[in-house]
Amino acid sequence: MDTALLVVFQEVARRGSFTGAAEVLGYTQSAVSRQISTLEGEVGAVLFDRLPRGVRLTEEGRCLLPHASAITDRLGTARGDLRALRDLAAGRLRVGAFATADAALVPQAMAAFRAAHPQVSVSLAEGFVRDHVARLETGELDLAIVAAGATEEFEGLRLRHLLDDPMFVALHPDHRLAGRDELRLVELAGEDWIAGSSRPENTLISAATLSGFRPRITYVVGEWIAKQGLVAAGLGVTLIPSLAAGAARPDIVLVPLHPDDSPVRSVFAATAAGVTAPPALTAFLGFLDEAVVRLRGRVRGAATPA
Repeated sequence: MDTALLVVFQEVARRGSFTGAAEVLGYTQSAVSRQISTLEGEVGAVLFDRLPRGVRLTEEGRCLLPHASAITDRLGTARGDLRALRDLAAGRLRVGAFATADAALVPQAMAAFRAAHPQVSVSLAEGFVRDHVARLETGELDLAIVAAGATEEFEGLRLRHLLDDPMFVALHPDHRLAGRDELRLVELAGEDWIAGSSRPENTLISAATLSGFRPRITYVVGEWIAKQGLVAAGLGVTLIPSLAAGAARPDIVLVPLHPDDSPVRSVFAATAAGVTAPPALTAFLGFLDEAVVRLRGRVRGAATPA
């Protein structure tokens, strides 16, 4: 049923006249009459008695009227809800990110987005990239921040490049190499390494192992705060991505790692291919771009030797 017919029906009932309804709706009297006849044909009942002076609802018409009002009211509410989504006055955004992206990049984008669109609900899930990819595929996330090196592939996803993420070596300030502008891995072969796994291929240094470098992993620590704490105590060295460099402790030194020793990771905003992006997602990508610009400035500052 064409809901426009119900709007005409309600207006005729309200005015008690085809002519009065036509004036309000901007139709001709004959157009209103035809639309009421069409509606009567669809419902299989006479809805108005045509009288010498105007029209009056029949019993069937009185029965239909509250249903017509409910339908048009609900449709009006639906249109308002859709408009609110388009205008970012409502809605939700579900974001997933890996730990170092949550150090500065994602929080900055979320804070700016929330300030601009406080009525949109934003949630954040932290975890491994592989888990976020699975959640994108099942529709549990709208967006995931993912990092890709030389070996990762993401099928079924749309990838929007955000930035490249070089590595820094975190050293104690008194370390013999702390004053260098850049480091090669061969210079760190004899160091005690702090990593998230005892298997180098499962750590940030995995790409370097392809060339034969095997770090001596002495301490296995998962949390970034703990890794930096061990470095600050002089117990070893570790790698810190540029994404987390701006949040590094002040009592450690970050020295850029030569890109030939550890290929730069690329960081992407990933969405499921073939899925229509909600309005909030489209807007959030702009805030991510702004956060990237700010982050680059902070990384340059963190890379300045103490």
